[in-house]
Amino acid sequence: MKTLVIAFAVATAVVSTAAAAAEPTGTLKKIKDSGKIVVGVRDSSSPLSYTLGGGQYTGFHVELCQKAIDSVKAQLKMAKLDVQYMAVTSQNRIPLTENGTIDIECGSTTNNAARQKQVAFAVTTYITEVRTAVKAKSGITSISQLKGRTVATTTGTTSVQHLRKHERAKGIDFKEIFGKDHADAFLLLDSGRAEAFVMDDNILAGLIATAKTPADFKIVGEVLSVEPIAIMLRKDDASFKKAVDDTIRAMVKSGEFEKLYNKWFLSPIPPRNTSVNLPMGATLKAALANLNDKPMEDYNK
Repeated sequence: MKTLVIAFAVATAVVSTAAAAAEPTGTLKKIKDSGKIVVGVRDSSSPLSYTLGGGQYTGFHVELCQKAIDSVKAQLKMAKLDVQYMAVTSQNRIPLTENGTIDIECGSTTNNAARQKQVAFAVTTYITEVRTAVKAKSGITSISQLKGRTVATTTGTTSVQHLRKHERAKGIDFKEIFGKDHADAFLLLDSGRAEAFVMDDNILAGLIATAKTPADFKIVGEVLSVEPIAIMLRKDDASFKKAVDDTIRAMVKSGEFEKLYNKWFLSPIPPRNTSVNLPMGATLKAALANLNDKPMEDYNK
């Protein structure tokens, strides 16, 4: 009888432990309790995340997040999950993730060592090169030609810092001017208030593709930085990060990830049905072959 009692106690403890382990925690619990997930998106980070107007958001990272959200919904056995989109900026995206206002950020955020102290990142899903957009007729082809010129970038980003740190930019004095978002920074170039716009190549290509006359612009110059871009999450929330990472891993394994990439980077996209024409690079292919959440510093050693 004593043996039976002990066996029953052990079995009960195992069942209780399993039940406790199955209970969602962190963001997963927040999502299940509230019945909603708040998704941070960008207005003008095409083709990763951008608005079509009227509260509609789309893009490569927006679709990746939609897939992850579907997986979370299934994992939590929720019949209904309300997905709410909230536009964020380069300045407020990290604070809004930290304080719980948004649950997942599906924009164009670089994963770097400093940010990893504040937030977490899913495995890398895009790798960008920071370069320079100019007017096609400007004659500018190199950083060395920016001396005395006005250079635009977006408030809250690191692009001009990379330009200043670049060895070829030493001794070159240029004036900085900031746009409140990527579209505003591109407008500074388009209107002639700036002679160059330094930013991630995918964002530059997306903005040029949707410009009134794309042929008026080109991307030139040296690569200033190689940066891994990833979906941003709250720090120390292993169960939610695992759910997102597992979705991406499954998509890479099935070939769905590559199809989605081709849709957004090699095919015509809304609203102008033009292509940004950025084939998948060797660095991203290598990252997908060994999925990880390494920061930018690991790519620029």
